[in-house]
Order: sequence, then C-alpha cells, then structure tokens
Amino acid sequence: MLKVTSNLWFDKDVKQAVDFYVATIPNSSMGRTTVLPVETPSGPPGSVIIVEFKLGQQDFVAMQAGPLDAFNHAFSISVECETQEEIDRIWNAFLQNGGAEEQCGWLRDRWGLCWQIVPRALSEMIASPDPERAKRVTEVMLGMVKLDIAKLTQAYG
Repeated sequence: MLKVTSNLWFDKDVKQAVDFYVATIPNSSMGRTTVLPVETPSGPPGSVIIVEFKLGQQDFVAMQAGPLDAFNHAFSISVECETQEEIDRIWNAFLQNGGAEEQCGWLRDRWGLCWQIVPRALSEMIASPDPERAKRVTEVMLGMVKLDIAKLTQAYG
C-alpha cells in the first residue's frame, strides 16, 4: 500500500522540536529515532538524527542534518481546532516556546517552521455557496493575527 509522509529538515535541535510538537498537538505520538552511524555529507557519524512521529493522523519524519534550506511559507502544517480554547492553548504554547505571530492564523515556531492554527469550520465558511458570506468571513480573517471563532462566525452570519 502506498504511504505518503512529510519530511522536515532541521539544522539542529530536532529532538526538542519533535518533543514539543508531540506534546502540543493532540493525538500525536513519537516514533523511532535513528542516529546514522556513518559519516555523511552533513558530518561525522552521529551527526544525522532521524525522528519519526505522528501529528494527529499525519505521519512525519524530521531529520537533523545541518543547515541546508530554511523553512519558509511554501510548506506549513495546518492544525484544525474545534474550539477557541484549543486554538488559544496551541497558539500560546508556540509563542511561549519562542514562536512568532504572523497574519491570518499563521505563526512561525522557534525552529522556523510555519504553522496555521485554524478553526475547523473556517474552510466551510470561506467555501460557502453564498459569495457575500464567504467574502465577509475572508475579510475578517485577513484582519486577524490569531483567529477568533466568534468573530468569524459573526461575520459569516
């Protein structure tokens, strides 16, 4: 059976990053950690660490192998939350761990990875067959940093 897994390349601190992600995102778990016992283009034996983990139902592999390409907005992890309390908890955990706020429910964690912390209902609202409702919600969302379910719902009307 075909399996698709997202891979993340870290310069350093891969174990700390994955520990934080798994502790912060509900229904997540740590998998196998592998330390490569040979010299690689990234360095001597032991310098490359591979960590398998799950966030929700999504499989990931994170590799610490030194600097190569920095994370950017071309790849982000979206976490769909049911309640404002869940949005607030996850958002605040990232900020308290060195993250930085961005617009429209986006933030960047201390390792540079981009995240979207969004209400599950948002995609339905902006895909509404009523273009005026979708427009109102989108305009309100574009003016936010951390997303507010009550304000989005009010705009949806």
